[in-house]
Amino acid sequence: MTETLKDRLVREIVLTGPMTVADYVTRCLHDPRDGYYATRPALGERGDFITAPLVSQMFGELIGLWAIEVWSRLGEPERIRLVEVGPGDGTLISDALRAARLVPGFLQAVDLILIEPSAPLRAEQSRRLADTDVHPRWLSALHQIETDAPVILIGNEVLDCMPARQFMKTEGGWAERRIGVTDDDELTFGLVAISGGFERPGYGVEPGQVVEISEQQAAFARDLATLVRAASGAALLIDYGRARPGAGDTLQGLRRHTKVDPLTTPGEADLTQWADFPLVLEAAVRSGADVTGCVGQGAFLKALGIEARAQRLMQGRPEAAPVIQRQLDRLTAPDQMGELFKAAAIFSPRSLALPGFEG
Repeated sequence: MTETLKDRLVREIVLTGPMTVADYVTRCLHDPRDGYYATRPALGERGDFITAPLVSQMFGELIGLWAIEVWSRLGEPERIRLVEVGPGDGTLISDALRAARLVPGFLQAVDLILIEPSAPLRAEQSRRLADTDVHPRWLSALHQIETDAPVILIGNEVLDCMPARQFMKTEGGWAERRIGVTDDDELTFGLVAISGGFERPGYGVEPGQVVEISEQQAAFARDLATLVRAASGAALLIDYGRARPGAGDTLQGLRRHTKVDPLTTPGEADLTQWADFPLVLEAAVRSGADVTGCVGQGAFLKALGIEARAQRLMQGRPEAAPVIQRQLDRLTAPDQMGELFKAAAIFSPRSLALPGFEG
């Protein structure tokens, strides 16, 4: 019988002790043999989850127009590095580049960089972008991006793939929530007492509540801040998560658009945790960059003109008007993606005003 990722994790935990939630999620997503991204299933309706670019072309088109406006406000430099982190199947950047045809000077200036660790997804991105005006190059990390030209970076649903450790307040003090093994070799959550190395949150937490702290998200923010300070430019982050500090267990598994127990089938479901925008923006500020406020995705897209874009699409394709309206609602309505998903940006210099955050 072939050894599964679960088998290997169980053996490792038995030998070395309970595993942090962050380490467990990282293994489930990035194990080179059996990790979720190494054996990536289809995205969209046929896959395990759907992202905003797959809901409607309007999302990627508006992000493309956002990038053009930022380029304009930077003084229309002759060279601009357009970067997407975690491009998925390439839909967002493809739609963005199509919209950018309205401004040929922008496309002529673009050096397109995709940060993507997954070989299957790199292949899909290459296929989707084969006929676009700009040919991408792939890098593995932010620090590989040259800083001799301004940078405009897009990160849509990237932070939620950067896991957090979990800590729980108990009647007897703080403990870390970790993953152990039962007597019948099943994975299970448990608590491990901690005595130091944990910065207690600055907000009220009741016994039994979970606090999540993601060093990966904070480190990513520091890297973004370093990049935009050195090169100038802006990094746009859109994700589902919290706009204010607070407690809550946000770990979830998704398989075929249905929530599943994150411990049952390691490597076979997408595991995510909320983006912690307060943590991310604070880390960027501490690293010397400027940041915008955190706004709902619906408000952000409306500020960019998504309602007018939807109306034009409906006028051009009256028969598709009901579908376009549903797509618009899904992206912007408060009870759909409009408020759960947030947008924020990290930028430099301070004088750079970013579209969508000026209200």
